[in-house]
Amino acid sequence: MIELRPFAGLGHANHGWLDANHHFSFAEYHDPARVQWGNLRVWNDDKIAPKSGFPPHPHRDMEIITYVRTGAITHRDSLGNEGRTGAGDVQVMSAGTGITHAEYNLEDEVTTLFQIWILPTTAGGAPGWGAKQFPRGERAGQMVVLASGYPEDVDALPIRTAARVVGATIRAGETVDYPLGAARKGYMVPAIGMIDVNGVRANARDGLAIADVEILRVTAIEDAEIVLVDAA
Repeated sequence: MIELRPFAGLGHANHGWLDANHHFSFAEYHDPARVQWGNLRVWNDDKIAPKSGFPPHPHRDMEIITYVRTGAITHRDSLGNEGRTGAGDVQVMSAGTGITHAEYNLEDEVTTLFQIWILPTTAGGAPGWGAKQFPRGERAGQMVVLASGYPEDVDALPIRTAARVVGATIRAGETVDYPLGAARKGYMVPAIGMIDVNGVRANARDGLAIADVEILRVTAIEDAEIVLVDAA
């Protein structure tokens, strides 16, 4: 089963400095049919104006992954962490027992990103933050694990949940397979480009909710950049 969720039908809120589209229920947007997908709880498609951002605010018991599409985001938190994550790269925050953080676009250009929240396997634990560069060229024609709750994914950013966040860049006409497994749930969004996934076509920023599929076969109709959450 692969359900196409067109970008035009997503939840939407424009706050001026933040133009946000919600794949799942979030803040003032509520759709009882789109509360979560397995342990994937939030996928926001955010556009943040220059010299603006999210002021300090708290979280707990959530794994928060930020995939920067264009521009950059600068993170600061109550643990003293600070860092800038640029386009194509990823940051993760394990909220654990509680953390206060801020995310700012300090650039002179608009920043666009995917903000992904995944429920942790176990509540509590010390909060933490980390970031890593994932050059798009190193993801060319292959699925690369960006963040993972599985110890065998040694090159990925660690998260405390039974899930993986995977990325790939695929040239038009190329096909990439991913062994999801019929017991898992997947949610895929092309950041750019049109793709075909097991016969279902999606445009840039559409969502694909996937279940009961052993192998995902992703073909790029146009040059594409995809992000997938492999969820429990």
